[in-house]
Formats: sequence, structure tokens, C-alpha cells
Amino acid sequence: MDLTGAKWRKSSYTGSNGGNCVEVAGLPGVVAVRDSKDPDGPVLLVSRAALREAVQAALSTA
Repeated sequence: MDLTGAKWRKSSYTGSNGGNCVEVAGLPGVVAVRDSKDPDGPVLLVSRAALREAVQAALSTA
């Protein structure tokens, strides 16, 4: 998938030093996720439903 035009967003909770954070970009049919410290590294593509379930599961265990 071509990610050239992807508009990456970082969490507003990310500090000025970058921290341990991910960036997301909404694309047709999927959400791209990458490590903010390695923007040229690997990208995980997940469905919106799968990402929503993962976030909800993480929040319920916090």
C-alpha cells in the first residue's frame, strides 16, 4: 500500500521528547500504525474495528 500521502497523527499525550508513542494514519478501509521514533520503519495495517477492539481491551485492563 502506498503511504506517501498518509497524514500521520501523534497522540496529544506525547511529550516534547517523543517518548514511547505511535502514530496513526487513516486510510481507505484501514488504519496505519507506526512507531513515532522510526517513521521509515515497518507499518502495521489494521481494520478500524480491530484497532477499536485493541484500544478498548487495553483500556479495560488499565
